[in-house]
Amino acid sequence: MNVTKDRYKDRQLHMEDYLQMVSAEQKEYAEVPVYQRITENNHIITDFWRDNLLELILREDNLNRAYKRVKSNKGKGGIDGMQVDELLPYLKENQSEIIRKIREGKYKPNPVRRVEIPKEEKGKVRELGIPIVVDRMVQQAITQELTILYEEQFTESSYGFRPGRSQHDALRACKRNVEEGYVYVVSMDLEKFFDTVNHSKLIEVMSRTIKDGRVVSLIHKYLNAGVLQNGFFEKTEEGVPQGGPLSPLCGNVMLNELDKELERRGHRYVRYADDGLIFCKSRKSAERSLENIIPYIEGELFLKVNRAKTTVTHVSKMKYLGYAFYRNKGECRFRVHPKTIRKMRARIREITQKNKGWSNVYRRKKLEEYARGWINYYKLADMKRLMKETDEWLRRRIRAIYWKQWKKVKTKYRNLRALKLEEWQVRQIANSRKGYWRTAKILSVGLTNKIIAKLGYISMLDYYLKVA
Repeated sequence: MNVTKDRYKDRQLHMEDYLQMVSAEQKEYAEVPVYQRITENNHIITDFWRDNLLELILREDNLNRAYKRVKSNKGKGGIDGMQVDELLPYLKENQSEIIRKIREGKYKPNPVRRVEIPKEEKGKVRELGIPIVVDRMVQQAITQELTILYEEQFTESSYGFRPGRSQHDALRACKRNVEEGYVYVVSMDLEKFFDTVNHSKLIEVMSRTIKDGRVVSLIHKYLNAGVLQNGFFEKTEEGVPQGGPLSPLCGNVMLNELDKELERRGHRYVRYADDGLIFCKSRKSAERSLENIIPYIEGELFLKVNRAKTTVTHVSKMKYLGYAFYRNKGECRFRVHPKTIRKMRARIREITQKNKGWSNVYRRKKLEEYARGWINYYKLADMKRLMKETDEWLRRRIRAIYWKQWKKVKTKYRNLRALKLEEWQVRQIANSRKGYWRTAKILSVGLTNKIIAKLGYISMLDYYLKVA
């Protein structure tokens, strides 16, 4: 007997599973046993699940996974002020009522809380919409089931917010295209994509796959939930608020239409979220591709192409996902884009401010967290020299911090002697009237690289060589 496709395997027919509580000590929801497989020769079962998708979403094990995901992601609360840690007690009291309302179509999502995040461009912000934690859990439950349905529909060109795919995979796909001679790139910028998604078009596209009208209706309610900012309610007649678990999936569903159209036209294409690149072998071909695809994007998908930021350029002049590209003996290689370097140094400068008021232990921790995360993301780039120069600059900033902390001359004498310096060096440095930055360079004779490493500060070069 054959098993079904992946999206239907490991599921039972009964709906009576319920959340089991673990020990009083953990007070968490336990995992429900793995489902049994359904046979594919019974099309009635397949149709049942398609027509009753809401029942899959409201299964206790799916809600359990959604709760755990929301809790692990943490994040701030929505307009009701409820925090993630307060969600479990609330669900114990109200879960049955929430599920009943969703089943009956009476559930009404709350407006999202507007949060503005500064962009790289001066004076510009990215608007996020933070749902209340209960809505976040329901959205996560919907997303988990819809992801299974849509994964087999998404193209190989799409890499953003998909299981088992990452920015690094998108960059490697770019590398393959360049090495095969596709060196001219159309870098498309969709103007305020998440804020301008047409609700009617999105619902129409989703309804082709989702046959359970209750699920479509629930998604539509989330799209129309509105925004609360500074005490004023604002309707959301278009757009998918960034900040909820459902938004990335909705974005992928919408842009999958573009992916398929470009695939149908035979284009080499790479997309991560709303950042898409079309690869061509000549500039004329790239310009022609852009000219021909704009009518489809604006006329069929009702999205707006930002012509000022949409460019046709050689791959060597392009920035994508923070990386820059260059060719060496026919091979496409990565480096860190200059704008990314400036942003990284600005963040390190912020962490290592002398007047920050942080303890050395806390500063070391924050610095290591940032450095490890940054290097893990940019490890595909050739940046040995960059990391060496950054280390030198960073250690000088660390020395300046310690010099400021020593303050009094007698403290400087004591610490410099502890560093095993000659007495003449101790007197010369301790009585120096130079500024912190100039003195930090002189201080390297005592507060050496080895001592800084022993103090627990990360070497970005060493970590890069380890993970690259």
